[in-house]
Amino acid sequence: MALSKNDRRQRIKNRIRKIVTGTASQPRLAVFRSNKEIYAQLVDDVSGATISAASSRDKEISSTNGSKVDIAALVGKSVAEKALKAGVESITFDRGGYLYHGRVKSLAEGARGAGLKF
Repeated sequence: MALSKNDRRQRIKNRIRKIVTGTASQPRLAVFRSNKEIYAQLVDDVSGATISAASSRDKEISSTNGSKVDIAALVGKSVAEKALKAGVESITFDRGGYLYHGRVKSLAEGARGAGLKF
């Protein structure tokens, strides 16, 4: 029997998470994408703490008009600005089992454009 879409994504996510980990100096930028929204957070896996987070539900971003790809770029820019304020310049990118395409790619490019290195 074929895997469901979520089961397939979970397998891919587990395969990625075996390799990608975050530390205090180089946290992991974890992405979650739902049908309507997109969320990003910087995670220190050693201590199990979230350093900063941003989503398309934030007030300054949700009031913006545009496509979901444009809003994802704003989320990437927002999480990058918060990371730079927290003293983080370099990260590892965790696409969360999603293809590096569309909104996930737009979020990553927005974060790179705002100054994060990965």
